[in-house]
Amino acid sequence: MNTTIYDVAREAGVSMATVSRVVNGNPNVKPATRKKVLDAIERLGYRPNAVARGLASKKTTTVGVIIPDISSIFFAELARGIEDIATMYKYNIILCNSDQNKEKEIHLINTLLEKQVDGIVFMGSVITEEHAEQFKRSPVPVVLAATLDTNKELPSVNIDYKQAVHDAIKSLIEKGHQRIGMLSGTLDDPINGYQKFAGYREALESNEIEFDEELVVIGDYTYDSGLEAMQSFLQLDEKPTAIFAATDEMALGIIHAAQDNGISIPDDLEVIGFDNTRLAVMVRPTLTTVVQPIYDIGAVSMRLLTKYMNKEEVLDHIVELPHRIEYRQSTKA
Repeated sequence: MNTTIYDVAREAGVSMATVSRVVNGNPNVKPATRKKVLDAIERLGYRPNAVARGLASKKTTTVGVIIPDISSIFFAELARGIEDIATMYKYNIILCNSDQNKEKEIHLINTLLEKQVDGIVFMGSVITEEHAEQFKRSPVPVVLAATLDTNKELPSVNIDYKQAVHDAIKSLIEKGHQRIGMLSGTLDDPINGYQKFAGYREALESNEIEFDEELVVIGDYTYDSGLEAMQSFLQLDEKPTAIFAATDEMALGIIHAAQDNGISIPDDLEVIGFDNTRLAVMVRPTLTTVVQPIYDIGAVSMRLLTKYMNKEEVLDHIVELPHRIEYRQSTKA
């Protein structure tokens, strides 16, 4: 049978209330009494019942994290930032993989709430009306990480994705490029599609370069879609002299497909990715990329959530972190 708080109290010769105070770190216990209780806990191998403690305090010190793809380098780094801050503030994490499936996301939100989590960090592609309704009804705070709420009602942590792409395209234009291709995510994706595509178009327009829809290919964020996109670009009569890819993984596909076709990077074609994942330094030539502070987005999201959970003052529920471009070998100096 499991050792109970009653067994510890009897072993230490104290009341159950005293054991509870020791277990919960209450300072109002004499050092000698605290030692007796801790010795009894060690002898009996007692482990406090987190569920029972949660029912008593109405807190489980557990946070639910919904992530689109647990195997993704990007989301793994983001989850690490969440985990480190959660540990610092003594919260446990329940990590859920949603596969970017709306029905599964809604199911996971409800499942986590049933498990009495104290808060939720949500990562996904599209915040639908159904998502928003679920979050509004949630009895616990919800923070979005690397996820946009177009209504700007939900707390979130992101960068300015549109401006980041604008800066990347502008850097290529300043080198004299006029035929700049883009490998985008689907345009119904608020970040990897719409925001980044908008940044691409604005950079062209502000530099008086005519938009050419032939220079835009839609991918699915994978390496294979980068390979396929490069084949599409190679079919054009006027081929691009530079390509921006909405993710590093797709940029790697662009580089390798180009090399397979005898195209030199960066002499014949300059390539810029987005995210600055570890992949950027694993490819040759190394990849110039927009630095999205992935770990920091996770860490700041979790810290923002702790503020809501602990009813601390929050000055701004929309947090925008800075971005920059890391220039490497896939672009000319």
